[in-house]
Amino acid sequence: MTVPERSLHPRIRTIWIVRALGWSLFLGAIAVGATWQWLEVTLLAPAGLAAVILVLSVTHAIFRYRAWQYEFREDAIYLERGVLTRVRTVVPFVRIQHVDTARGPVDRVAGLSTLVVYTAGSRGADVTIPGIEADRADEHQRRLKQLAIAAEDDTAV
Repeated sequence: MTVPERSLHPRIRTIWIVRALGWSLFLGAIAVGATWQWLEVTLLAPAGLAAVILVLSVTHAIFRYRAWQYEFREDAIYLERGVLTRVRTVVPFVRIQHVDTARGPVDRVAGLSTLVVYTAGSRGADVTIPGIEADRADEHQRRLKQLAIAAEDDTAV
């Protein structure tokens, strides 16, 4: 009935690292351009800042990947994530309204999906689980639907 504890697919770590590299290079280019145009300092300072941003963002992506865990138990979805602030979330199946799978262009190229779980009484997606293989995400979506229906039947009078 339950799905054992899982981590995300390793390809999502690569996506996060590449995204961090892109943002770091973009911010570094802005810093170098601004320094060269308006400030009278050596280019070493903004290049050093760009290198620090690069190292921190790539390190954050790696730790973010390591911190992600999810598990479907008998009664709820259990999530644990977060680098600086650890977040533990429990979503009872009885609160689940619907479950989507989302695949952006980068996800499609990587063969990954994001599982999106909407719950009762919320304005938006309460839970998103990125970096799941597309077939597994579809399987999780079907399984969560079954578990939500079963939980609803158990609470009916």
